[in-house]
Amino acid sequence: MRVIRGLDFEPMSGVVLCIGNFDGVHRGHQAILQAGRQKARAAGTELVAMTFDPHPLAVLTPERMPAVLTPLPEKLRQLERAGADVIVVADSSAAFLQLSAADFIEDVIVRRFRPSAVVEGRSFGFGRHRQGDVETLQAAASRHGFEVQIVEPVRIALGGHPDAVISSSLVRQLLTAGPVDQAAICLGRPYALLGTVIHGVGRGAGMGFPTANIDPGGQLVPAEGVYAGFAELAGRRHQAAISIGRTPTFDEHRLVVEAHLLDFAENTYGQSLRIEFLAWLRSQARYETVDDLCQQIAKDVEQTRQICRQNA
Repeated sequence: MRVIRGLDFEPMSGVVLCIGNFDGVHRGHQAILQAGRQKARAAGTELVAMTFDPHPLAVLTPERMPAVLTPLPEKLRQLERAGADVIVVADSSAAFLQLSAADFIEDVIVRRFRPSAVVEGRSFGFGRHRQGDVETLQAAASRHGFEVQIVEPVRIALGGHPDAVISSSLVRQLLTAGPVDQAAICLGRPYALLGTVIHGVGRGAGMGFPTANIDPGGQLVPAEGVYAGFAELAGRRHQAAISIGRTPTFDEHRLVVEAHLLDFAENTYGQSLRIEFLAWLRSQARYETVDDLCQQIAKDVEQTRQICRQNA
């Protein structure tokens, strides 16, 4: 896979192109990329995914910007897994985002990519104020000699909704409510939180359960609670009991994201950590004594082992 930053590159030709924010790279996005990949393979060409950094809303209306599901490194990882041969990361500058739909087609799609086909979802919008849509794209395709394939939304039965449309918004709703296993159904994989390991107060180590605390930046943090999952550190995957909360037993009110890596005791400070959420275990609770809390954590660890073994 090749990653190209910006739009200043030697023009391509004949590629199959998919354009989008792709936040989450959920199963709806994957369906678009899979359709594009099939078309690219049939034509003997490359599948190019074009995305944006930062999210356009972060530039246009920061107050409306939702928490990010996939920071750029995670998005690149998942776009590659979904089949992209080349990923172009366009800079979401104010000038770029003010391009009209017609200029976007002429200056970006046609001039930069010269695609044989463009594959998009039904809700695709582009250009200033999203004035362009799939009908606009189809009209331009006939003039410029490329094909347009529209992929319908992916629908699933989820909870009390028999026909839910998978979207980034739905994934956010599920994560903020707690059912990370349902979010994983929409994503086609466990949700992953990325961050750098920072110094905590060291209380976990003193109780026999050392934790790696992370700063997730602007990424969406799931609901407060205790979870079972995996932690990836320096290319190695570890079972992990994960806690998101405000440590009520110790009367602390800042939100803490920490993972106890099972059977692991090395120094992790300053390293990048990727945490995958498999299942919700319990809500945060206040315990009368530290011993009571330790007994509960021991139960969380054992439950984590069982769940991780089932998902190995």
